[in-house]
Amino acid sequence: MSVTESPSQVPDPSASAGAPRRARRQAGVDPRSIPLDQIDVSDPELFVTDTHWGYFERLREEEPVHYCAESEYGPYWSVTKFDDIVYVEKNPELFSSAPIIVIENPDPSSQFTNAGFITMDGARHDAHRRVVQPVASPRNLKEMEPLIRERAAGILDGLPVGETFDWVDRVSIELTTGMLATMFDFPWEERRKLTYWSDVAAAGPDA
Repeated sequence: MSVTESPSQVPDPSASAGAPRRARRQAGVDPRSIPLDQIDVSDPELFVTDTHWGYFERLREEEPVHYCAESEYGPYWSVTKFDDIVYVEKNPELFSSAPIIVIENPDPSSQFTNAGFITMDGARHDAHRRVVQPVASPRNLKEMEPLIRERAAGILDGLPVGETFDWVDRVSIELTTGMLATMFDFPWEERRKLTYWSDVAAAGPDA
């Protein structure tokens, strides 16, 4: 759950599009050398450099329900222990998946939209989920199995032999995007659009 505060209105994301990313200086640094209230596990550099493990370990030990007041995505709470995460996930009446925006003097005519049904709660989430659920049903996947196997084999057979290549680009992205394109009946030759659209939807304004 995240809360974004503004004195008068929701900030325009385009206004910060050219602003430099706030320097966190967390990647590669001893997690225990940083004040607890300054730890920001949404920092993408932690994952790019594979140095996020110590930060989550410290939060689980010292503050499993952690509030980050400042991040690229606004203030947020992070929950890092399994039982706590299960409790949050099973109690949508208490914990919301949707972003919560707090503003003064709100415009009654304004509407805030979610990025997708994964950030919806309760009945709205269930209604949207029911629409897409049949595509992943065992019966439907069984019918698509020959095509899925053919496309997966084509991706693996097309890998270069005896030379270095980018596994993420050639395998991870291709397999995932390829399976989504197959399940959505999306044009195969345009499947990389799915990756691009997903990256844009999930990225911060300055990415």
